[in-house]
This record gives sequence, structure tokens and C-alpha cells, in this order.
Amino acid sequence: MPTGHTMMAMSLDGFVARKDHTLDWLMKLDTEGEDYGFAAFQNSIDVIVMGSGSFRTVLGFGEWPYRKPVIVMSRSLADDEIPEDVKSKVELSRLSPAELMSRLGERGIGRVYVDGGAIIRSFMREGLIADMRVAIAPVLIGEGIRMFGELDRDIDLRLESVDRFKSGLIHMYYVVI
Repeated sequence: MPTGHTMMAMSLDGFVARKDHTLDWLMKLDTEGEDYGFAAFQNSIDVIVMGSGSFRTVLGFGEWPYRKPVIVMSRSLADDEIPEDVKSKVELSRLSPAELMSRLGERGIGRVYVDGGAIIRSFMREGLIADMRVAIAPVLIGEGIRMFGELDRDIDLRLESVDRFKSGLIHMYYVVI
């Protein structure tokens, strides 16, 4: 079975994006010259899984930022909503997290980058996240899309490392135990 891994930034009050999925609060930080390990993380995974909200946000970046295949989990997104220039890089899935991970395992996939608040929560509820890299940005945005939400049980974590950056961003690495 593949393992799920996250790498997300959130505001100090726990939001990964505004309600409209924008990241303006994160983009205003001066992070020039700071390496949060994103390139190394991307190189360590086989496929990226995200929800339709994250997918639409990424499309707004202009240039497609990923070299790895992307699977968009959505029950509402239609195939014809995927732009032609990324169709060969994106797969649409309507499977549950457990079903998707099982299918990915059958395809020889080992490490899955799970991206987006709702998708991360659904994978966490099903026990499919092995570790989390969480960056806390020094900003309060008041409302938006939470990274974490209601769970039916505690999820215990072990803190492996903490790094502090000049921008005020704090990067933490947790293993799910």
C-alpha cells in the first residue's frame, strides 16, 4: 500500500487558503532565499493527489508547476473542465481515499503527496497519512479553508524537527504514530 505525505503552509490560525481558495496572504511573505525543502519533497514522491479546489488554484498560477503526475479527486469536476495543456498530466478520480491508494499500489506507486485541506482531512480520517510537513506563516486571516478539522479519533504525532526562517515562517515535520 502506498504511503501518504503532506507538505502544506497554513496561517497561524490554521487556514490553508481563503474561502475562495486564494493564497494572497502566503504570497506576500518575503521568502526569497529560503529553502523549505519543497524540491526535495517533490523528488521523493511518485504522484500528487489533490481536490478540485486545489486544482483550480494551481491552474491560476499560470505555468503548470508539477513534474509528477497529478490525480484530482472530485465528484463534481468533469473531464472537459481540465484544460488541454494539462490533460496528459492530470487524471480525474471519483474513488475514496482508500480505494485510490489501493489502485495506486497496484500501479506500483509508493509515495503519494496529498495536497489540499479537505483531501488531507479525508486521508487522515482513513489513516492514510504517514507524515506531515507543516509550515506556519506569521499571519492571521480570520477565516478560510482549514487544514485540520473534525476527526472521529485522535491522531497522535511525533515531532521530528522544527526550522525557523527569517521570513517568520516556521516549518515542522511530524510523523503519524
